[in-house]
Amino acid sequence: MTYKFSVKKPVHSFRDLEVYQKTMEASVIVVKNLKAKLTQLRYPFVEGMTQCSMSVPLYIGEAHSIRFGDHPRGILLLENAMAGCNKMIIYLEQARGIYGSKLDFDLIDDLIKKYAETRTKIFRLEKAWQKFTPPQQ
Repeated sequence: MTYKFSVKKPVHSFRDLEVYQKTMEASVIVVKNLKAKLTQLRYPFVEGMTQCSMSVPLYIGEAHSIRFGDHPRGILLLENAMAGCNKMIIYLEQARGIYGSKLDFDLIDDLIKKYAETRTKIFRLEKAWQKFTPPQQ
């Protein structure tokens, strides 16, 4: 069995993290392609969904900024990002369950898949960050 080796691009800022890029992309899709339709259908949690979609990349950016200065809080912010991914899956599944064919099933399924995969990648990022010893103050 052969493994394909590829050099990872160095991370200079949170914007270089794939988990940030994917969750920001998903947030844009939610606001651009889903919010108006859900508002039209009077989905009661449309604001919660849009705020949650934006909270995930916000948590990742903040975690990246403070991971050395306040290591435990940086890890907690990654936990919050993972919880946000789970919440988005719940919102999306509920909306799909309520409105059925009135929504674009492929769009919803793609978003659910994106949030589930990204949650796993955030978990791996958290484990990598936990290997580093926080600086002594």
